[in-house]
Amino acid sequence: MSDDVQSRGPTRDASVVVARDSVGLVAILSAHFPRHGGEFLFLPGGRREDGETPEQCARRELLEESGITAVTWRPLGSYAITLDSAARVHLFEATSLTCGSQQLTPTEADFKLSWWPMADAIKAAVHGRFLLPTGPLALLLAEDGRSY
Repeated sequence: MSDDVQSRGPTRDASVVVARDSVGLVAILSAHFPRHGGEFLFLPGGRREDGETPEQCARRELLEESGITAVTWRPLGSYAITLDSAARVHLFEATSLTCGSQQLTPTEADFKLSWWPMADAIKAAVHGRFLLPTGPLALLLAEDGRSY
């Protein structure tokens, strides 16, 4: 590890969730990101807190950002976030959902939840509407549906 990477301090993993309802619709969040040029889509997720497992992080972020809890969880893989960091992003598919109220922080106040057919979500990913690459990857892995 380079001195530059070490000087940034400890890294924190993250988790991202593809939440699918009983008819196959996917929970998609959107918000305006002026720094990046407009409105973008993303999946529920965020950084892991001290002591959390990747799945606990995924469950917490799904609840906070979308108000959703899930009974069934399927890991979709774990991937490096960047070449300069040891942090990983853990992807999950969540099903058997119960919907409630979002529990947004002040920095998340404009997060809007909507439900999309998987094919439309993947088309949006292909057209660059997602802010981060982990959402499209998670969608494709969830759509594949196989456990490896």
